[in-house]
Amino acid sequence: MSASTAPQSPAHHPPVKHVGVREWAGFMVMVVGMFMAILDIQIVSSSLSEIQAGLSASSDEISWVQTSYLIAEVIMIPLSGFLSRLLSTRVLFTLSAAGFTLMSLACSFADSMGSMVFFRALQGFIGGAMIPTVFATSFMIFPMDKRPVVSVMIGLVATMAPTLGPTLGGWITDNFSWHWLFLINVAPGLFVTIAVWLLVNVDKGDRTLAKGFDWIGLLLMALFLGGLEYVVEQGPHNDWFSDDSIFTFAIISAISSLLFTWRVLVAVNPIVELRAFTNRNFALGSFYSFILGIGLYGSVYILPLFLSQVRNLDAFQIGEIMFVTGAFQFMSAPIAGALSKHVDLRIVMFFGLSLFALGLWENSLLTADSDFNELLLPQALRGFSLMLCFIPINTLALGLLPPDKLKNASGLYNLMRNLGGAIGMAWINTMIQDRATLHLDRLGDQINLSRPEVQLFIDNLSAHFDGLVANAPDSAAMAVIMRIVTREVEVLTYSDCLQAMAGVFAFGVLCMPLLRRPAQR
Repeated sequence: MSASTAPQSPAHHPPVKHVGVREWAGFMVMVVGMFMAILDIQIVSSSLSEIQAGLSASSDEISWVQTSYLIAEVIMIPLSGFLSRLLSTRVLFTLSAAGFTLMSLACSFADSMGSMVFFRALQGFIGGAMIPTVFATSFMIFPMDKRPVVSVMIGLVATMAPTLGPTLGGWITDNFSWHWLFLINVAPGLFVTIAVWLLVNVDKGDRTLAKGFDWIGLLLMALFLGGLEYVVEQGPHNDWFSDDSIFTFAIISAISSLLFTWRVLVAVNPIVELRAFTNRNFALGSFYSFILGIGLYGSVYILPLFLSQVRNLDAFQIGEIMFVTGAFQFMSAPIAGALSKHVDLRIVMFFGLSLFALGLWENSLLTADSDFNELLLPQALRGFSLMLCFIPINTLALGLLPPDKLKNASGLYNLMRNLGGAIGMAWINTMIQDRATLHLDRLGDQINLSRPEVQLFIDNLSAHFDGLVANAPDSAAMAVIMRIVTREVEVLTYSDCLQAMAGVFAFGVLCMPLLRRPAQR
């Protein structure tokens, strides 16, 4: 019987059988910290122009407000497993929450682009430890019968935070100022820091691990993941490898990845244990976490773009439409939790992935007039399916690992979701550029003055503008046509991106026979 299907020995059971009020309260506070760390990935995305004006930054520089956070967080997430074993969950989470809060305060007082990028990088690096630590802790302290409830809670936070981020950030900036994007973290951050120190005590640190700390492995991991994140973040905006800096970082990342893999396999105390991927269900769970990252971050990115650029809606109006996804997530949470208790997780996951793919496909049937009513069903399908995806993937990947493997595996598992989001966004941005060029060429070929229909349309527009526009009714008519063409190009481009993401989830459904049924305890 394989390692992934064999019954677990008593030593592999969570150490706490009865979970008291203190354990529940401490874990809930940790979930709040995780929500803050995930929320801050996207909270600045809709307010970059205001931050740019406030810091007198250029259009090329301002993207680093988000990129620096992502690069630093991606480096910390796999490192958190080692740090948790070294310091203990309590100490690491307290330090992470305190540092995240301090750096949030520093970001609000940043007076230059350099200081903002520096503080954002520290904010992402220090706060990034909170995300995988929550996942590992949920499997350490809660017995099997409590896991579905806990998975629902974590799933709602992990999937709601990216959805709420852009809308909440836009609302805060519109009603206050961009400084409050960071100041909003201070009060809850202090509460989380104090409460975790007082309530959480699930393990002990092993300070002897510090003697063999693999500094070379840390450097190689930073070069590998940092370089990769830089390439996928900046590539779509700078024509990928034709840009010297992107080409250089791609080479550095590729070489570092090979050296890093070799290092963790030969080091006595590697900072990341890649042998977790020898467990088939964990490896496939990480693969599905990557796919979920593409869909989660990609759909939250595409739809607001469409509503802003094509429908010309403001942040609040976009938030009203995006709220549907979150509402159906909450509605599906108890259903997904109940199904996970009584139904084969692979069946639950099959329906989740299929519904998400269907929601993306329905979402791709956009027109220039698509509004709340047209977007209601696809958003409802995506929102309802998210928990049906997240809970089974989370449990299949981490639920049957022994406690001594959990902390490291949780870091790798969460890293895959973040990488899925980063690589998915780069793929989407590249597709937007390529498909927009293609559709512009095709539609441009149809706007041919030799075609009677086109000439008649221009004549009618010119007649309409005659007397309204001094001396240039024909130019005004052509301007209207170009606006129509540009609008339709954007609609077709966003539709293509949504269909491509639907294809990714359909591919995930086809790969499901590779999953093994987890043993029932």
